Amino acid sequence: MQVDPESARTVAAVLDEGSFDAAARRLLLTPSAVSQRIKTLEQQLGRILLVRSKPARATEAGEAVARFGRQVALLERDAIAGFGLSAEGEGTRIRIPLAVNADSMATWFLAPLARLSEQYDVEFDLHRDDQNFTARMLESGTVMAAVTSESDPVGGCRVEALGALRYVAAASPGFARRWFPDGASAEALARAPFVDFDRRDVLQQDWLRERGVDPWPVPRHHVPASADFSVAVELGLGWALLPVPHAEAGLADGRLVRLDDEELASPLFWQQWNLRSELLDAIAAEIRAEADRVLR
Repeated sequence: MQVDPESARTVAAVLDEGSFDAAARRLLLTPSAVSQRIKTLEQQLGRILLVRSKPARATEAGEAVARFGRQVALLERDAIAGFGLSAEGEGTRIRIPLAVNADSMATWFLAPLARLSEQYDVEFDLHRDDQNFTARMLESGTVMAAVTSESDPVGGCRVEALGALRYVAAASPGFARRWFPDGASAEALARAPFVDFDRRDVLQQDWLRERGVDPWPVPRHHVPASADFSVAVELGLGWALLPVPHAEAGLADGRLVRLDDEELASPLFWQQWNLRSELLDAIAAEIRAEADRVLR
């Protein structure tokens, strides 16, 4: 049994866009044509590929088909470029879905993508999640590559170390005077509110555990935006671990103070499909070069 590449790409488009109508606009088809492609493929495979919800979701079989569709699109783009030809229509600009954690996106990840966009006719589709969870998007085929904390390669992927994003525990001077008059002792940390990015963020909680503090009774605020997260700390909402690139200016001009002299190193890895692609390899090279410059 063979899977029609165009039908597989259609499945991927529905998942990317969230609906049959939006996928039809992207593929320059009618919604009924999109629906017919997917229905025919489901009948051929004997599997339901998409859950018709809002947004549309993939079944396990649908994830495999969508991954195949994205791989076909990537290889087709490389082949067309290798022939010295230019594509027309929907395939002109290939979409590259990537997963990245919020702190990397806010501090170093966008610069290499900007350089790549000057060299290649490409659309980047960034999926943000905690670095402990981005690898799951590779497993599902949602993305082609990911910045992750996982050093073990996901099946069908290859991995390389990028370095470590460093963090410093910081607070506003007023907050530190109120909650840590005698320093950031375990007793003081057990009472002082802290700021989490979201409910998947365990950075502050792990830091507390290392200092003998149970994080669950400690008051916390959730601020799920990188720039606003740093502002919340500067305004005295709570203390937090901030990426050194974000904290440097505030520490230098007195808006922030350190809670201790140690820095936390969070190792990061680049995982991508184990698929020989000129474009995907170029993306990896730019990411690696920027990581070599910024991460330690």
